[in-house]
Amino acid sequence: MAHAHSDDHGSHEHGHSHGAGAHVHGSTDKKRVLIAAGLTGGFMIAEALGGWFTNSLALLADAGHMLTDTLALSLAWYAFHLAERPATGQLTYGFGRVKTLVAYTNGIAIFVIALWIVYEAWQRFMDPPPVLGGPMLVIAGLGLLVNIAGFLILHGGDRDSLNMRGAILHVMGDLLGSVAAIAAALVIIATGWTPIDPILSVFVAVIILSTAWRLMREAAHLLLEGTPAALDRDVIAGDLVKSIAGLREVHHMHVWSLDGAKNMATLHACLDKGVDAHAAISAIKKRLATKHDITHATVEPEFDHCADSHDEHGHSHENVPNHRHYH
Repeated sequence: MAHAHSDDHGSHEHGHSHGAGAHVHGSTDKKRVLIAAGLTGGFMIAEALGGWFTNSLALLADAGHMLTDTLALSLAWYAFHLAERPATGQLTYGFGRVKTLVAYTNGIAIFVIALWIVYEAWQRFMDPPPVLGGPMLVIAGLGLLVNIAGFLILHGGDRDSLNMRGAILHVMGDLLGSVAAIAAALVIIATGWTPIDPILSVFVAVIILSTAWRLMREAAHLLLEGTPAALDRDVIAGDLVKSIAGLREVHHMHVWSLDGAKNMATLHACLDKGVDAHAAISAIKKRLATKHDITHATVEPEFDHCADSHDEHGHSHENVPNHRHYH
């Protein structure tokens, strides 16, 4: 006898408490990102003018990066704003995934800027222009202070949120750019050797490329409904079978995350005859939330046979080698 799918009220209460905490954290993160966007955008204009005046690629590259950062931080702020909207009939999970999409877009933007820096650096290394080291040092020093302030503001936010991590990555790239510009200015003042400017710009670009690639890869994994890196579906399913009385088997289990912070799962729970389905489902949901940080779970109880007698290819479960049962 198969029972209908269940999503009991106890889990809703648990989800509400987590949702309230996430809302408070999200609201704080939203303010942090907006302040950082204002700081970055304000100094970006000064740095661009300074780079043009001193003829420094390091400053121009950092200003260009700050321009994309201002846009990216503004997008991140808008993503937090959208995430506060309630779910609709068409977007039943709400707008939380917009933050993941923005994180992926930010990664692409950083990648493009870094490649442009490498190209421009090569051109300047082949034909080094004169660079004014003194003014360059002053502007880069001020930029470093602004970027440190932005980094500290964002660093206190939710580090599990991909959107927040993308924003932090942008500011870290600016911070590294300012450090490189200061180092280049000091070398130019001391020795007059201007090729150090494009060389250090490439060094920063390589660091930015590696971090941008990691951000894009993780965001793409979430967009493809991949299991979060911190979770192991097979281990979780095995733990449920061992921990929940009357739970004989788990299958059709899927684990994913909307934004890197809120984890979700669906599964079929095969129960022994006579087991109270409501109590078993409540225990499964509680175990998932407290032990595995999965705050939203949908559990379908089964007793004799799985309601989905065939998989999506039309094969019976018994004939599918990869259809996993956790005993």
